[in-house]
Amino acid sequence: MKRRHFLGLLGVTGAAGLLPGVSFGFPRLELEPAEGLERLELSDAEWRERLTDEQYEILRGHGTEPAFSSPLDKQWGEGEYHCAGCDLLLFTSAMKYDSGTGWPSFFEHVEGHLLSQLDFGLIWPRTEYHCARCGGHQGHVFEDGPEPTGLRWCNNGLALRFVPA
Repeated sequence: MKRRHFLGLLGVTGAAGLLPGVSFGFPRLELEPAEGLERLELSDAEWRERLTDEQYEILRGHGTEPAFSSPLDKQWGEGEYHCAGCDLLLFTSAMKYDSGTGWPSFFEHVEGHLLSQLDFGLIWPRTEYHCARCGGHQGHVFEDGPEPTGLRWCNNGLALRFVPA
């Protein structure tokens, strides 16, 4: 990492911490797991056995699938969206909307089923979210979604499993 990038990162993280209420383009969420939700802990070998190579890269390696590659982006049937790693319900079809970004997007999530953390993978901070049960990377949340929340939970389709109603 070049010195100017490192210094810029320090400035952004410092400013984000010193200015409460300022989001710098990303929501500062501190999500808590649902009461009684037990964590699923598997070895790396068990995860590789359970997931496809592509799912492993996203859920365990924090990867991102190409935009417009997931059939779930165009899935408009009634049903539920579960974590592909552990089958925890994360979203319902009533929470989904077409963001035009090429990834399944939701304006709300099932309370207590997602956890968040800051992601500095692109230098500029973003809010990344994970399944609260297995810790599988799902996507990022942004402040450009529709009402009533104004949030866009931008999810990797390979990290989800659609269960029709």
